[in-house]
Amino acid sequence: MQTSPSLRKYPNILLTGTPGVGKTILSEAVINSLKEKLNLTNYVYLNISEIAKKEQFLEEYDEERDTYVLDEDKLLDYLEEQLSDMEKGYILDYHSSELFPERWIDYVIVLRCETNILFQRLQKRGYADKKVQENVDCEIFQVCLDEAQESYKPEIVFEKQNCTILDLNNNAEFIVGLIQNKLQPTASN
Repeated sequence: MQTSPSLRKYPNILLTGTPGVGKTILSEAVINSLKEKLNLTNYVYLNISEIAKKEQFLEEYDEERDTYVLDEDKLLDYLEEQLSDMEKGYILDYHSSELFPERWIDYVIVLRCETNILFQRLQKRGYADKKVQENVDCEIFQVCLDEAQESYKPEIVFEKQNCTILDLNNNAEFIVGLIQNKLQPTASN
């Protein structure tokens, strides 16, 4: 099945960034804002990590990294089927962007967070010290941003700070604006 951008009615958004930067809460804010401001109810939120767990797209447990290894082929086959409904738009939430084919994604939003705030968020989640430090290091070295910039065209990749409620609201508004602009026909007259 094809998930070509030219056939899609609604743009697909990939929210990416280090674990703890606020991808999930921003996704919820965007979905709610689309409903309230644009009366759009056909956006689907896909938390890729949760899908992988629920559908058992996990291979083995990596003790060193304190996480499961993803069966990417099974996950991508599943997502290809999910994304084939051209009458819906999708918000994908995942810490890595290189996994997804370019044809699936219209915009990539890379969320960033100050490391002291990120550190606190990850500790509240109960992450082991080593895992907290690994994720903070990823943020310091902008691993997620670099990955997105290497995987997608620069004009569709946006870096956004997501440390405060104000950032969250501004980012939700920005994403809703991207969607709204994509839905409106261009006025070239």
